[in-house]
Amino acid sequence: MPGKHQHFQEPEVGCCGKYFLFGFNIVFWVLGALFLAIGLWAWGEKGVLSNISALTDLGGLDPVWLFVVVGGIMSVLGFAGCIGALRENTFLLKFFSVFLGLIFFLELATGILAFVFKDWIRDQLNFFINNNVKAYRDDIDLQNLIDFAQEYWSCCGARGPNDWNLNIYFNCTDLNPSRERCGVPFSCCVRDPAEDVLNTQCGYDVRLKLELEQQGSIHTKGCVGQFEKWLQDNLIVVAGVFVGIALLQIFGICLAQNLVSDIKAVKANCPDPQHLVKNGHLATAALQWHWLLGRALPAL
Repeated sequence: MPGKHQHFQEPEVGCCGKYFLFGFNIVFWVLGALFLAIGLWAWGEKGVLSNISALTDLGGLDPVWLFVVVGGIMSVLGFAGCIGALRENTFLLKFFSVFLGLIFFLELATGILAFVFKDWIRDQLNFFINNNVKAYRDDIDLQNLIDFAQEYWSCCGARGPNDWNLNIYFNCTDLNPSRERCGVPFSCCVRDPAEDVLNTQCGYDVRLKLELEQQGSIHTKGCVGQFEKWLQDNLIVVAGVFVGIALLQIFGICLAQNLVSDIKAVKANCPDPQHLVKNGHLATAALQWHWLLGRALPAL
């Protein structure tokens, strides 16, 4: 209709999604940096930073690795998402999406494989725990982790208390001079609620007794079986946590991809100065301004 003009709204980057992604990732960036700092501090206290070869000397798992790896991944993801959103950098946002998507698919594949190959996973878990049993006294962090697991799941060893024969301090060979010979760590013991002071010697010589006699003083079930039972009893909670993490990852990927699309749309709508020069638009505009100034200056 005459007299009415149709206005087209130019595409723009959504501020809500941009700053939400920025705030979301800056929290992960700070937490990742904190985990990484804790891991490096722990390695510094143990002298690992001054002797890198110590990382391979430990036969079992060094729990500090968990802080370093998780902190490193969170720091990288947080940096890419935070700076990418703030500076509207499509490269960093795409890197954030791809990296987060890769982690999501690795988690999904791990869950599927763990469900399909249950027996193989159980054997690998037994092997992993027994390796750490061997290195129980080699690292204080590993020792605390094993003690926590055995106390929390009321278990002892991977399959049972006899797995502690693998440790040089607890094995039952005649040549073993250790006072802990034929014993188990205190974390295997059945705690008496009436005891105020922890008895760290409660596991001494306990494996010299018959199995029925052992049941009154130590946990005789293996940690692999107890862990499987715990998973079955808390299946809904565990599944809910994993689904929540997966949805959070998918939400972050969608938010980053939506921001990338907005940035590309804005760039596509903006005229390219070199393109204008090439097509003579800037030259035409300059001539128009020159003609207008030429008409206006004589009137002054």
